Amino acid sequence: MYTKIMVPIDLTHLDKMGKALQAAADLAKLYGAEVHYVSVTGSLPSELARNSDAFAKKLDEFVAMQNSRSGVKGQAHPITASDPVVDLDRLLSDAGEAIEADLIIMASHVPGFWENLFHAHGNYVASHAHMSVFLVR
Repeated sequence: MYTKIMVPIDLTHLDKMGKALQAAADLAKLYGAEVHYVSVTGSLPSELARNSDAFAKKLDEFVAMQNSRSGVKGQAHPITASDPVVDLDRLLSDAGEAIEADLIIMASHVPGFWENLFHAHGNYVASHAHMSVFLVR
């Protein structure tokens, strides 16, 4: 049913992604699918990485750890954007298309006050992607 599963990764909030990562690993094992971990960074230095090469290395290390832990084949897809806050939704949708993902599994969060002021990225991706989107809270 699924051959390519895309999982957007926020390397600064990995502690909140456990359920989504487990769901991706479980479905990948069930269907023999590959997992494609996509993460977006800015072109300027940040707390996480001083440049896009250092960011890509951190994502590669994360994917290697996930591959070892889950026993599922995964690939890293780092994306550098001039303004990731503004472009994130479009970049994630575009990445799903470029990877030719059958399914996108995204971590979500409990809705609250801030969703009245700012939209959730999962809502955008679910509304605009041409493949199935599984939001995990």
